[in-house]
Amino acid sequence: MNQERITLSHGSGGKLMADLIGNVFLNCFGNKILNRLDDAAKLQIGRAQVAFTTDSYTVKPLFFPGGDIGKLAICGTLNDLAVMGAQPIAISASFIIEDGFLIDNLKRIVNSMARTAKECRVDIVTGDTKVVGKGECDGIFITTSGIGVVQKDMNVSANNAKTGDSVIISGELAEHGTSILNARENLGLKPDIKSDVTSVYPLIKSCLSLAKYIHVMRDPTRGGLVAVLNEIAKQSKVGIKIREENIPVKKEVKAACEILGLDYLNMANEGRVVFIVDSRMAGKILAKLQKNGSGKKARIIGRVIKEQEVALETKLGTSRLLPLLEGEALPRIC
Repeated sequence: MNQERITLSHGSGGKLMADLIGNVFLNCFGNKILNRLDDAAKLQIGRAQVAFTTDSYTVKPLFFPGGDIGKLAICGTLNDLAVMGAQPIAISASFIIEDGFLIDNLKRIVNSMARTAKECRVDIVTGDTKVVGKGECDGIFITTSGIGVVQKDMNVSANNAKTGDSVIISGELAEHGTSILNARENLGLKPDIKSDVTSVYPLIKSCLSLAKYIHVMRDPTRGGLVAVLNEIAKQSKVGIKIREENIPVKKEVKAACEILGLDYLNMANEGRVVFIVDSRMAGKILAKLQKNGSGKKARIIGRVIKEQEVALETKLGTSRLLPLLEGEALPRIC
C-alpha cells in the first residue's frame, strides 16, 4: 500500500480496503479470532458460543427508498451476527451528531431504529451520544454493536469453503446500491428502485436444520458479490466460478447499472446472503430458502473450484475473471 493518505476507495470494499485492513489493522491488531476476517467474532464463553460484531453507518442520503440510516444501522449489524449462525440478542447504538442537525430528523431516525429492533425482537440496551461542530460531521454517523448466541451445529466461516461446494445467493442483487445512487444523484430512474435492507436472520433460521451442511455465510454489502466471493476464495484458498445466467437481478436494476456504466456484481446489498454449502444438500437448502418470503428468488449460482480465482461464466459461454475493484464504485452506501 503506497498511498500516503486515506481515500474514499479505502472504504469501498475493494482491493484498497483489503490492503488497508491487512497492512494496517491486522498488522497491529492481529490475533487468531480477528485474523479469520469473518463478519463477526465468535467467542467461547463458558458453554456458550457468542458472536460479537460492530459497524458504523455514514450513508448519504440519510433517507432513501426502502429504508434510512436508522434501519440500516440495525439490520446491518444484526445481519453480521446472523451470517455467523447466531441468534441476535442485544444491540448498542452510538451517535455522532453535527451541530445544527434537525431534531425532527433525529426522531425519525431513532423511531426507525426502534421499530426495526422491535420487528427483529432485539433490544437496544446501551449507547452513547456525541455532538460535534458544524462541518465536523456530515449530519449524523451511527455505530451499532451486537451480540448473539451461535446456534447448535452451526460452524460457518469464510475459511470453510471446500472444492465442489455449491454457491447460493438468497435473492436479487444490487438493489441497495442502485437505490442509494438514484436517490443521491436525483437520477429519476423509473420505476423506483427500493433498497433490499432487511434482517436476514429469519431466512437463515429457515434452514438451520441443515446447519452442518452450510460451510460459509456472508452478506455481500460493500463491494457486492464480487468482493465477498474474493474474500471467501482467499480465506479458504480455493476458487469460485459463477454462472451469469443463474444470477437473479431485477431488469430495472440491471438496466440502471448498464446506463450508468456500473456492474451489478460490484453493487452493495443489505438483505442478501451468500451461502457456500455441501453440494449434496444444495437442493434441499435452496428449497428451504425459497419457502421463505425473502428467499423466493434464491438461486444456485456456481461452485467452488480448485483453481484459486474468481470467475464468471457468461451467457455466451466465455469466462472472465472477477477481481476486487481497484477504485471506488459507489461511495457512502452504508
